[in-house]
Amino acid sequence: MTQPSVRAATAGDVAAIAAIYRPAVLTGTASFEIEPPDDAEMMRRFEAIAAEGYPYFVAEMDGRVVGYAYASAYRTRPAYRYTVEDSVYIAPEAQGKGAGRLLLEALIDASAAQGYRLMVAVIGDSRNYASITLHRSLGFTFCGTIHSVGYKFGRWLDSVIMELPLGEGDTSAPR
Repeated sequence: MTQPSVRAATAGDVAAIAAIYRPAVLTGTASFEIEPPDDAEMMRRFEAIAAEGYPYFVAEMDGRVVGYAYASAYRTRPAYRYTVEDSVYIAPEAQGKGAGRLLLEALIDASAAQGYRLMVAVIGDSRNYASITLHRSLGFTFCGTIHSVGYKFGRWLDSVIMELPLGEGDTSAPR
């Protein structure tokens, strides 16, 4: 396998994005969804994120999409408008090869360039050490754990909350 590369996602990537997300839903605990959304629903989600101008990237290896990441609204109330939440998913066969790091770095840079001041990671399952470690390695700090907030695969799951200031963070008022 070649080294991963990152580029902006397009509508043409949605089938590959859905294929990456499907096993994360069916067998993983990073997502608290129970049934994987079909391609049409993933397209609707992609278009909604793109329409709001949030950054959305894919990682490719050997000419194939192996991961994706996007930023979206942390919450919809107006006071949260300078805060984004990140989402990163990597195909099982590409995990541990650097695609997640490249995607998250691109997402951080693009979000800061767009004037966002804080990125929040809401990591599904406190046992998701790979995601926690990735976020920590890029400067995210631990905020807390919401214990037993979800129930999937016959067990209670936690959410780990981490944050990363972007740009000037909270040292000045937004422009």
